[in-house]
Amino acid sequence: MENIALIFWPIPVGLLTIVLGLFLLRETSRGITRDGDYKEKHAKNILIEEIKSLADSHETAAVLADLIHKDGAGSWPPRANHDHSTWPEALRVYKEIYLELAPLLPKVTPSLDDDINRACVDDFRSCFRQKLRDRVDLVRVRDLLEAAGAGRWDVFPRDTYNAFYCCIASSRHAYRWATIPVVKVAQLETVVDMPAELDEPWTYLQRHYGCDSPSGNNTSNLLLNFGTDGEHAFKINTGMPESITSSEEAFARIFYNVELLGLPIYHDMVLATIRFAQGDKVACLKHVARITAQLRPLLNSYYDHMHDGKIARSVWLSHVQGFFAWGVGHIDKTSNEWVKFDGLSGNQVLLFHALDGFLGLEPYLSPRDQERNVPARQRALGKAFKKHSFRRMVSGVLQGGTDAKIEEEFSEIVKRIRVFRSAHRTRAKAYLSQPAPERLPMTAGKSLLEPSTGESIRFLDRFMVRRLSQTV
Repeated sequence: MENIALIFWPIPVGLLTIVLGLFLLRETSRGITRDGDYKEKHAKNILIEEIKSLADSHETAAVLADLIHKDGAGSWPPRANHDHSTWPEALRVYKEIYLELAPLLPKVTPSLDDDINRACVDDFRSCFRQKLRDRVDLVRVRDLLEAAGAGRWDVFPRDTYNAFYCCIASSRHAYRWATIPVVKVAQLETVVDMPAELDEPWTYLQRHYGCDSPSGNNTSNLLLNFGTDGEHAFKINTGMPESITSSEEAFARIFYNVELLGLPIYHDMVLATIRFAQGDKVACLKHVARITAQLRPLLNSYYDHMHDGKIARSVWLSHVQGFFAWGVGHIDKTSNEWVKFDGLSGNQVLLFHALDGFLGLEPYLSPRDQERNVPARQRALGKAFKKHSFRRMVSGVLQGGTDAKIEEEFSEIVKRIRVFRSAHRTRAKAYLSQPAPERLPMTAGKSLLEPSTGESIRFLDRFMVRRLSQTV
C-alpha cells in the first residue's frame, strides 16, 4: 500500500471523495480490494464525473471528457458491449460467422510447404466470403451505421458500436492472414481485396473514430476486445493448448490494464495542468506527485505479465503477434501510387501519447502514422497535453521551492518511463528471437523486416534506442 500517505495531504473536504476514489481504483487493480467489481466501478465513476465537471475549466479536461463520452461510451477504458443478444439483429451475423470460422484459423504446428499454405489461405478466405455473402444484409447494416453517423445512438448504442468495431477489425485480420501462425505466402502479398461486407462497414467505423488505416489499431483489436463483464471476446487461438490461449489473453489484457490504471493518471494530469495555470503550485505538486506514484503499479502491470511465466515466448511470436500485423496496401486514388499499411503497435497506446505530451516530448509516431492508426480523439488528447505542458516552465530553478519539487517529480516520471522503455527493449528482443520457420521476420507495427532475425532485431533496436534517447 505504498504512497498511501498521499491521501492525507491537506486538501479541501470537497475533494476527499475523489481522492478516496483514486485510492480504491488503484487498490482494486492490484487485487487488494476483494469485493472489487462494485468498488472499481464506483471509483471509476467518481473520476469520470470529476473530469466531466472540469470540462468547462480547461481544454485538457474538455478533450478528455469528449473522448470518454464518445469513444469510451461514457467510461474508460472504453465500454464495449459484447452481449450478442443485445446487438441489432443485422449485426449479430458478423459475430456468429467469426465464431464459426475462428476454430479454423490456428494450428499447433504450421506447414512449411508454400503450396499447402497457399491452398489453406485461399480456402479460408473463400469460405469467409461465402458466409458473408449469404448471410449479411448490407442494406440493413448500412442503415444502422448511418443512424449512428447521424447521432442516433438510441438506435445503435455507443457501447455496441465499440464492440462492432472490434468485431469487424478482428474479422479483417482473420481474413487478411487466414491461418495462424501466419505464413510466408500471406506475408508476401502486397494487396488483399476485402469482401464488401467487411470493407463498407469499416469505412463508416473509421470515419467515426477518425483514422483511415485498413488495419485497425490497438483500440479496435485489443482495448475493445473486453466486454463489460471482462470477457475476452474475439479470440484467435480457439481450440489450441492452454499455453497458447492463456498467452494470447494475457498479452491482450496488458493493454486493457494500462488504460484501467491510466484513468486516474489522466485525471491528475488534467488537474496538475489546471492548478499550474491557476498559479496554485502547491496543489499542482500534489497532482504531479500522484502521477509519479501511480506510474509504479501501472508499469508493474507490464513487468508482471510480459514474461515467460505468463506469456510463453515459445508461442507469442507464432500464435499471437502475427495476427495483429498487416503489411498490405492499396493504390492511392490521388497519387496513383501503392501505399503500404502496417498493423498494431504498442506505440499506439493512449497512455504513452498522453504522458509524452504532458512531459513536453515529441511523439514517437510521425503525423502521418498517427492519423492512420491512432483514433482522432486520442490524438487530440496527446496534443492538448503537449500544448499546455508546463514542465519546461519549472526546469532549471533553484532548489528548495515548490517549482523545484515539481521539477523533481517530473524527473522521476521521466526516469520511470526510461526504465520501462529499457525493459521493453530487452524483453522485445527475447520474444522476437524465437524461431518461426514458417514465416519471414516481421513485427505487427512495422511489417516485414530484414532477411534474418538478427538483422531485424538490430533494425528494430535502432528505433527503441532512439526513443529511449528522446525520453529526457
